[in-house]
Amino acid sequence: MEEPITDRTLRRWRIGEGPAASGTLVMGVVNVTPDSFSDGGKFLDPNAAIAHGLRLVDEGAGLLDVGGESTRPGGGVYGRGMTALDDEHEIARILPVVRGLARQTAAPICIDTRKLEVARAALDAGATVVNDVSGLTHAPALAHLVAERGASLCVMHARGDFATMQVAPRYDDVVGEVGAFLAAAAIRAEEAGVARARIAIDPGIGFGKTTAHNVALLAAIPRLAALGYPVLVGASRKAMIGELTGVAVPGERIFGSIGAAVAAAMRGASVVRVHDVRATVQALKVACAIAACDGT
Repeated sequence: MEEPITDRTLRRWRIGEGPAASGTLVMGVVNVTPDSFSDGGKFLDPNAAIAHGLRLVDEGAGLLDVGGESTRPGGGVYGRGMTALDDEHEIARILPVVRGLARQTAAPICIDTRKLEVARAALDAGATVVNDVSGLTHAPALAHLVAERGASLCVMHARGDFATMQVAPRYDDVVGEVGAFLAAAAIRAEEAGVARARIAIDPGIGFGKTTAHNVALLAAIPRLAALGYPVLVGASRKAMIGELTGVAVPGERIFGSIGAAVAAAMRGASVVRVHDVRATVQALKVACAIAACDGT
C-alpha cells in the first residue's frame, strides 16, 4: 500500500493511470442535502458547502464527491412515503456548489447522482467524474454522456428499492453476485465508449446488505479488484460501523470509519470515500509507512 493521493493538480481523474493509480485516493464527501444520514442539512447552503469542500481539500482530499439527493436506505427522499427528488430541484442544489468548487480548487469534482440531466448539468459546471449509485440501471445513457465528455465514471452496486433494500437482504454468494453486477456495469460503460482507465467499481457498502455482507465484501476487495477496475469503498459512518462498534450516532463513528478505510486501502481499494478526511489521511500515511517497511 502506498501513500494516499493528495495531488490537487489532477483536474481530470484518470482512474487506473498516472498518479491516481499509485496509491489510495481520499474522496471527501460534500452532501448538499437536508436529509443525508450523517450530515443532512449541515451544508445545504451553497456557500457553506463550498467552504466545506475547500476545507476537505486542504485536509488532503484528492477528489470531492458532491451529492444533492440523499439515497440513504430506508430514509431520505425514498423513505416515509416520499418521492424521489426531481431533476430541477437536484440541479438547483448542486449547481452552485459544483461551479464554485470547480472555480476555486484544482481537485477533481465528482457528481454523485444516478440522473442523466443532473450529471449533464454538473459536467457543464466543471465536474469531471460521475458517481452513479444505481450502477447504470436508472439511466443507462449516463455512460454515453460520460464517454462524450471524456469524464470518469464510478458504478456502484445496490440491490432493490432504496426505501426497502435493508429489509432482510439475501444473497447466495454476496461477493460473486456483487462482482458479477459490477463487471457487467463496467463492460456496458466500456461499450458506450468510456475509457477503461476512467471506470471504477463500488460494492455499495450498506446498500441492500447486512453487516455480514458488508464485512465479506470488504474482505474480498482483492477479488473485486481482480475484475480489472479500481475499487472505490464508501463505508464512512455507515450503519455497519455502528453495529460493529455499538455507536448509534453516525457523527460519532469516526474511529470505526477510519478502521474501515485503512482496512480497505490495505486490501487494495484505490479510493476511499470519507467524511473525516484529515483523520483518514493521517491514518493512511501511518499504515502506508508500516506496510512499506520490511522490518529490518
